[in-house]
Amino acid sequence: MAADTKKAIMGIKVGMTQIFDEDGRAVPVTVVETGPNIVLQKKKEETDGYNAIQVGFSSMNEKKANKPMMGHYKKANVKPLRYIREFRTNNVDDYEIGSEINIDIFAPGDMVDVVGTSKGKGFSGAIKRHNFSRGTMSHGSRYHRGSGSLGAKGPARVFKGKKLPGRMGGERVTVQALKVVKVYPEKNLILIKGAIPGPKKGLVMIKDSVKA
Repeated sequence: MAADTKKAIMGIKVGMTQIFDEDGRAVPVTVVETGPNIVLQKKKEETDGYNAIQVGFSSMNEKKANKPMMGHYKKANVKPLRYIREFRTNNVDDYEIGSEINIDIFAPGDMVDVVGTSKGKGFSGAIKRHNFSRGTMSHGSRYHRGSGSLGAKGPARVFKGKKLPGRMGGERVTVQALKVVKVYPEKNLILIKGAIPGPKKGLVMIKDSVKA
């Protein structure tokens, strides 16, 4: 994350539901289970070229961690963690190695950006992948769901960047300026208005919004 992040935490997408506000209106929300994020390493511009904190989330069996990673965990005096990510921040000295970051850093009404990996949809055609319009479906058209013309006759090649069929989804996606509706610190749950990237049980990163 290139931008300076003041508040950030990792979590697992549980799914979507709806709640009712004070006026009785239904609000669609996505439920994210977080749990404590543990600071594993502090990176500074003098030694690493940039300022960031490395955090881990979700405990795992020691047998699944290799020796270099076990050494990294022991140096921070923590148990093996499944997910490791970095958050860029200029306030590195505000964190201590081994300390916890909990969901109570956010409050209802906060605006956040959510980063996740979108659902993979496999090999898809141009209509589904790029929202192309199809051709006429009459029998004589001989053109229904094709990609269309591929380019000029002279170069005799397809130019780079041409929108064609191919692998769709499975990419890093950021949804910006979402509102935090409710936070349950005792259950490690946060409810965010609207949809966020990825499938259920997918890893997401929640950080303060750059547009707020």
